Amino acid sequence: MLPKNRVTTHPGAILKEEFLVPLGITINAAAEALGIHRVEVSEIVNGHRALSPRMSAKLAKCFGTSIEFWSGLQADYDTTKFMQSAEGRKELAAVKPLVA
Repeated sequence: MLPKNRVTTHPGAILKEEFLVPLGITINAAAEALGIHRVEVSEIVNGHRALSPRMSAKLAKCFGTSIEFWSGLQADYDTTKFMQSAEGRKELAAVKPLVA
């Protein structure tokens, strides 16, 4: 269940706190393993870049997880961010339910 009063944790924070730090992996080492530029990893870790399906697949292979793990984290983050935003609340208020 998604939280109602806060935005879920960005997948970059999970990457950093649950994978990079405990495993002693630097941003440079992660970037090299993923085959991407270090700036991309830095932007993800700092919450400035969303995970694409391609990046979710790369992270899954690199860290022995599933693609769904990473894409699910991103979807949860995006959903709660939208639901907590004024724009999201305004858009949803304008929707007329077709079923009860």
